[in-house]
Amino acid sequence: GMAAPEKATITLDAMKMLDPHQLKPDSIETERIITVLDETVAKLELSSLIPRIIDSLDRFADMLGPEITNSLIEHQKLSNEIEHLLASSEEGDTMTAEEQRGCLCLLEQHLKRSVRNVLRLLRANPSLCQALKYEAWARESPAEVFIKAFGEFRNFMLERLLTSPVEEEEKIQFMEDISLQIKKNTEAITALQAELAAAILTQEEEIHKKDNVIKDLKNSMKDLTKDCKAGIQQIKQEGKKQQKEEQQASQARCARLQQDIQQLGAQLNALVLEHRASELALRKRKCRVEMEIVNWIQKYDTDMGEKQAEYEEVHAAYAEEKAQLSLLMEKHAVLLQEYSQIEEERRLCQNKEEQALKELNTMTLAAIRIQAFWRGYLVRSLFKSKRKKKKKGKSK
Repeated sequence: GMAAPEKATITLDAMKMLDPHQLKPDSIETERIITVLDETVAKLELSSLIPRIIDSLDRFADMLGPEITNSLIEHQKLSNEIEHLLASSEEGDTMTAEEQRGCLCLLEQHLKRSVRNVLRLLRANPSLCQALKYEAWARESPAEVFIKAFGEFRNFMLERLLTSPVEEEEKIQFMEDISLQIKKNTEAITALQAELAAAILTQEEEIHKKDNVIKDLKNSMKDLTKDCKAGIQQIKQEGKKQQKEEQQASQARCARLQQDIQQLGAQLNALVLEHRASELALRKRKCRVEMEIVNWIQKYDTDMGEKQAEYEEVHAAYAEEKAQLSLLMEKHAVLLQEYSQIEEERRLCQNKEEQALKELNTMTLAAIRIQAFWRGYLVRSLFKSKRKKKKKGKSK
């Protein structure tokens, strides 16, 4: 009676916490990761069938086609070479250990490349892959174990990716609460058992009451365990149902994406044809431009040859005129010196003439003044003689 409310609370929390309808993918990265894991599982299953296919190569030659058959034959040759190399290394062949390791590493690289090539060719034909998978072949034990383990890893990754961090923390907290409740119940049982052992010596009624309490607690734990198992079973069923729905939706998306890939491939081919035509036109134009460039270069060379010849003629005439100019400059220097001497003589003559003219002007001016003075003197002398005669006449 005392554990009933706690049990009801825990049951409600469990149903709320582990509700499969809350597990929804919230990003395209989740789908991409699951797609990669599914493709890896398919590749592992297909690669595990390669040895069986090679053993029955005659029966499937027509179905596989020449390209896949040749790839499988080449793969078998590489496998035989590796087995032969390993057997020779165990028998102590003449090759050194380093050479054997190098050959083995090279053959392993070729073998890996061969496996990838075979898988690519097989996966390019989905109907062939389905036909090969339906063959009643038993895989080797290690391959089957690995594929099964990888499938469990894929399911674990899907569960983890579909669980958000908050839900993960809530689930962890829920499990911790359950563990704490179990621990508390266990401690209570231990305490009650101790009290029961002590009360046996004193009271039978108290022992009976404590037995009832212990029985109630055990019943509560059994009910809790039963409820948890029922909830987990329901969660698993809902998860399988949701997984099936998601798988169907994923297949539909894959079909749509395959159709988009085909459309894009057609567009790519059209663009390639268009670009090739454009490239051909550009190549023709380039050839025409190159021919024009060659013609222009030839014309340029011809013009430059003519210009060079003309330049040489002009340069020769210039050199000749320069030589004549130097002779004329020498004559000009001599004439300039003679001209300077003549100019100096002219200047001296001009100075002498100016001096003589100046002296002549001075003498002329002096002669004029002397003549004027003489004329005045004569006039004054004449006036004086006339005055004297007048005075004498009056006195008489």
